[in-house]
Amino acid sequence: MFDIIGKRNWFFLFSGLIVVPGLIFILLTPATNGQVGLKFSVDYTGGTVWQLQFKNPNASTDEVKAVLVQQGVTDAEVSEDSAHNITIRTKRADLLPPPTPQPVLTPAPSGSAGASPSAGPSASAGASASAAPSSAASPSAAASPTPVPTPTPNSVDQAGKTCDLHLPTGGTLAKVAAALQADTKLGPIACTGLQSTVGPIVSAQLIQQAVLLILLGSLGILIWIGVRFQSIKFGATALVALLHDVIVVVGTFAILGTLFGTQIDALFVTAMLTVIGFSVHDTIVVFDRIRENKARHAGEPFDQIVNHSILQTFGRSINTSLTVVITLTALLLFAGASIHYFVLALLIGIISGTYSSIFNASPLLVVWQLWEDKRRAKRLEAVRGGRRSY
Repeated sequence: MFDIIGKRNWFFLFSGLIVVPGLIFILLTPATNGQVGLKFSVDYTGGTVWQLQFKNPNASTDEVKAVLVQQGVTDAEVSEDSAHNITIRTKRADLLPPPTPQPVLTPAPSGSAGASPSAGPSASAGASASAAPSSAASPSAAASPTPVPTPTPNSVDQAGKTCDLHLPTGGTLAKVAAALQADTKLGPIACTGLQSTVGPIVSAQLIQQAVLLILLGSLGILIWIGVRFQSIKFGATALVALLHDVIVVVGTFAILGTLFGTQIDALFVTAMLTVIGFSVHDTIVVFDRIRENKARHAGEPFDQIVNHSILQTFGRSINTSLTVVITLTALLLFAGASIHYFVLALLIGIISGTYSSIFNASPLLVVWQLWEDKRRAKRLEAVRGGRRSY
């Protein structure tokens, strides 16, 4: 029988080797003002994102960057994926003009013909007849038609597939688009994708909501597990394992952000909440078996009961996680670039959650229980020693 609990210090050491580097890079994020550590997308910093593809397959990100600098956009980050889609990210939120408010149509006042009771039928008829053509001939300013932009026809990308082409028509981004198309090294734009602007107020609210969601989720898990198993030890150790998984995922992205410029977007919070739920689910399966075996094998050492429980649920935990890992790996390899890092965060979190549920949460429970037993034994020994001296 494999003694997982007996080798718990090795598993703790392995977790430390994974967690500590990521934690260092996370802490370096505020210390270096974002130069090292986590890189946040415009969803959290505010700015503009524009995705496009050129008809020229040899168009490079350096040439796009040079055109942007010529147009005064000097802080832009330009990246290219495997499908030759170029993404332009900048912290400037003024590249697009503000939306024009639509005019509010107010109902026209009733005609004066009905307001005069002394007017006869012929006068009323004449007034209404004369009013009709005049109102049709001179429409009011509020009712004047607004020009509707003509939809741009679909284009064809480098692979010969039909794609959307919607070029910006106003603001600095329109000048950038015209300069990109006029550049001989780049050529005309074939397709356009995401085009969005996020203001600093919205980005600050997103950060607050993301932190609040994770904190409330963790607190709810701690309370629910403590009530369910009638012991704060179960809830606290599950929360430590959950914190381990969060640090592993966030720390990995902090390292990737430092080395490769990988950014955290709005989908990252969704991935983290999913990882938290999966990690706690796997931990509860092991804890529930520990509670059952504790009642069945009363009198046995607690560390042996926990080791039996881990081995009994080991196959179920691995099989459940393996099916999810296979699915996420397929998505990571073959899905689109828009969810690439979302899937990567899920994949890292699921693997870390399975590991922490088996090799961290339950061994921590044993360490806590053994510490309480030693403390209780010292108290009893002290009480017995006091009685003997008396």
